Amino acid sequence: VKYNLYSEQLNGSTFVASRSDIQNAWFYRIFPSVAHGDISKKPRNPDIESRFTSGNENVEFVPGGLCWRAFSVPKTDGPAIDFVQGLKTIVGNGDSTTKDGLAVHVYAANSSMKSRAFCSNDGDMLFVPQTGRLDIQTEFGRMMVRPGELAVIQSGIRFKVGLPDGPARGYIQEIFGSRYELPELGPLGSNGMALPRDFEFPVASFDMDTSEWEIVYKLAGKLWSCKQNHTPFDVVAWDGNYVPFKYAAEKFVNAAFVDKDQADPSLYTVLTAKSKMPGIPATDVMFFTPKWSSATNTFRPPYYHRNMSTEVVGIVYGGYKGTSRNLEAGGLSFQSSFMPHGETHEAFVQATTNELKAQRVGEGFLGFMFQISTHCAVTQYALERSGVLEVPPASLWDSMQGHFLEHAEEVNSDLRRRGLPTLGATVSH
Repeated sequence: VKYNLYSEQLNGSTFVASRSDIQNAWFYRIFPSVAHGDISKKPRNPDIESRFTSGNENVEFVPGGLCWRAFSVPKTDGPAIDFVQGLKTIVGNGDSTTKDGLAVHVYAANSSMKSRAFCSNDGDMLFVPQTGRLDIQTEFGRMMVRPGELAVIQSGIRFKVGLPDGPARGYIQEIFGSRYELPELGPLGSNGMALPRDFEFPVASFDMDTSEWEIVYKLAGKLWSCKQNHTPFDVVAWDGNYVPFKYAAEKFVNAAFVDKDQADPSLYTVLTAKSKMPGIPATDVMFFTPKWSSATNTFRPPYYHRNMSTEVVGIVYGGYKGTSRNLEAGGLSFQSSFMPHGETHEAFVQATTNELKAQRVGEGFLGFMFQISTHCAVTQYALERSGVLEVPPASLWDSMQGHFLEHAEEVNSDLRRRGLPTLGATVSH
């Protein structure tokens, strides 16, 4: 190799994967990654989980809905907490050791990582910053990721997180056995939603540093580390397709129903990840961005719903317009699969009596949803130690009323016109 660099391959797929599924990268670096010291176990972080089964006493499957107010951010003048120390798991399913499932984490930190790098051997991490930019240095180069963007760093890639704006907070969805990819467009055709041209990738950038570094690995939810006498960010050049990337939400091309009815939220999918079940995603990552709403004769708020999927919703910026929970930017909402959810009676009345005109909605707002196709367990940290958990009170729906009989005369008129028994009539057999 030119300049006597070391060539090193990183494989994100098996050697015998089909050609379309092969993911790998070649590094041309100053030191090979194998040049490191002994690996030792770090003290257990009880707030990180990677196994979400009924046999794990640190997680619990909870029916219904939960909501967390904005997760606290460590103060600037408090103890230094970097990205690794500020990582907390909220919900998840499956098990990283079987390469099946995922975890949703939050991070909150007030200190940049110094001579320290992090690597998750469990899964691919999708970052959604909420407060503060992330200056992420990877082996492939740097990515500056701001609130309003997402970034993906695949498993096995080493990186460190700097905080150029001071204390930072955000969300991570880590998938264990799949890859993030663009959804199919179907009848939409070749345009719309997230376009391949709008994804950005790092450019090779290397440091020359022979000071001591620590590499922290996450494996099966546990942390391990080793020391080495040179920076891990010494890749002079690379090529391949197993590469971190980022995407800006404002580039998403919205599609919508412009005449009547409303689309399912899958229409707002930016990235998806396959599950082991054909045709069923492990998770869909959705952005809710400003758009036009023009449907008539339509209930425009999200419809009343019981969904096979688990819904994890967060707000990057802007105010929540729903009425069923107190969701705020920096917080998180959890809706268990198959459990009913929807707006309050007051919101129903307003939505069904207002004059419907074409209007711009969502200005100054960015929300996201992880729509996860299986049951998810909630961690003990999220249930007991976060300090910001709220359970939406069932009393929100105490005022719900049935309006059907208010239209009895109209109903009976329609029934008579069709030769059918009217309401209250006795039907003989």
